[in-house]
Amino acid sequence: MDSELRWLRRRCEDRLHDLDLPSPFDVNVFCESLAARRSRPILLCPMPMGRDVSGLCVAGPTVDFIFYEEQTAPLHQAQIKLHEACHIVCGHRPIELSEAEVSCLLFPDLRQEIVQRVLQRGSYSTVEEREAEILASLILDRAAGLRFQESKPLDEEAAHVLEKHRAALERQG
Repeated sequence: MDSELRWLRRRCEDRLHDLDLPSPFDVNVFCESLAARRSRPILLCPMPMGRDVSGLCVAGPTVDFIFYEEQTAPLHQAQIKLHEACHIVCGHRPIELSEAEVSCLLFPDLRQEIVQRVLQRGSYSTVEEREAEILASLILDRAAGLRFQESKPLDEEAAHVLEKHRAALERQG
């Protein structure tokens, strides 16, 4: 493992110790707790995201938005929301939009220039993406010990997503 990855993992493990994870784990409750701790609301917004993007964290003037793919399995949605919330936990600068631009995002007929600006994701570096993904994977790993809110058996796609993140943790460890 390269030194940058070891450093990121240590940072994420330190952050994980400072987090109060709900038990049983529920990503929506986790986001509510994060919002309360920061005194800044976080709105979780499902929407069709397309092929290249499954989630976005957007800072509005008074509220943060986490947009996530609405047409995927619930466990994958939880991972997307958690990844985007981890950008907030890590202090990464989200895409900042004005009130008018946020309004355009929330409605179906989006202006093309705003869509392009959001999808460029110029705000996060590769290191920030890796850090958010590592922290999200560590949270999911710990949450597995806490029990997930939903007790239904995992479908094939959800089991694949969970296994992918466990394997990534093992490679990083």
